[in-house]
Amino acid sequence: MGKYKVAVYAICKNEAKFVNRWVNSMSEADEIYVTDTGSTDDTVEMLEQRGVHVQSIKLKQWRFDTARNISLDFVPEDVDICVCTDLDEILEKGWRSLLERAWTDDCTRLKYMYTWNFDQNGKPGTTFWYEKIHRRIGFRWIYPVHEILEYNGDMPDKYAVEGRIHLNHYPDPKKSRAQYLELLELSVLEDPSNDRNVHYLGREYMFYGQWEKAAAVLKMHLNMPSAVWRDERAASMRYIARCKKAEGNMKEAGEWLYKAIGEAPYLREGYIEMAQLAYEQNRWHIVYAMINEALEIKEKPSTYINEGFCWDHTPYDLGALAAYNMGIYDKALELAQKAYNASPTDERLRKNVEIIGSKVKER
Repeated sequence: MGKYKVAVYAICKNEAKFVNRWVNSMSEADEIYVTDTGSTDDTVEMLEQRGVHVQSIKLKQWRFDTARNISLDFVPEDVDICVCTDLDEILEKGWRSLLERAWTDDCTRLKYMYTWNFDQNGKPGTTFWYEKIHRRIGFRWIYPVHEILEYNGDMPDKYAVEGRIHLNHYPDPKKSRAQYLELLELSVLEDPSNDRNVHYLGREYMFYGQWEKAAAVLKMHLNMPSAVWRDERAASMRYIARCKKAEGNMKEAGEWLYKAIGEAPYLREGYIEMAQLAYEQNRWHIVYAMINEALEIKEKPSTYINEGFCWDHTPYDLGALAAYNMGIYDKALELAQKAYNASPTDERLRKNVEIIGSKVKER
């Protein structure tokens, strides 16, 4: 046992295929506690066979915060540090020693790195700071979905930071998120002043293709006095642009993307979505200009706002196509090669290099 008593806790349902991988990852903890919410497969039996403490519950009305609070209550109060994860997540080896070196007796929680997804080549996609490692006492989960930890303990809320701790997410693509929309609507109904949840609700309507409703809610987010984080405001503007584009209103889509760029000119996302819009209209000079602006931004932000396609082969691919159609063949070849290097299994990108290379040789 280390300096601190560390426990992992989680909720789950029908995740037998993740059990062994997850337990192996979490085994650096002193204890592992799981609250099962109604599995009908072998999840519970497999967890118990691996020595995990399991309790089974059924909620009449599903809410993630309620389930997580029950799971937290399952953890004994003599635990010093709680690590909350899901079964489709993996902590990279060595996390326990890093945690204990970063933690101090006056810490309340820890920030570490979380990778939400990986591209087809296994490269990290959206990666950002996470904070679901916390003291046992003084915390409760709030919000029906996209739940967060609320601290109301006696000591000051003090963060430790350890960027070498990595939690990686490998989701089941078949898993439904159908309950999210209803729960987000409930979140906004319960607290209409929470700009974060209003933003999430507008985004969820967009995911469901409810373009008009999504745009209305996202505009509501932008008009909220508390909505001051520029990255998130720019995201709302980009999502409105996507809604307008889906409705066939390219003019308004472009206007909203220019607003997004103006709101957060230090982010690649606005430039690249503008380049994508211009690509569909064969406006090659705009594509090329937007990609050049995007590629001037070298540092990937560590927030949930960043989009994986802004940091993979996409910018180089769009730039290559634009340069080729503008007759700038040497630059097109340079960008096409970078696109292929970023995604060497993509046959289309390989052929682009050949085609553009042939054009350069002809000249």
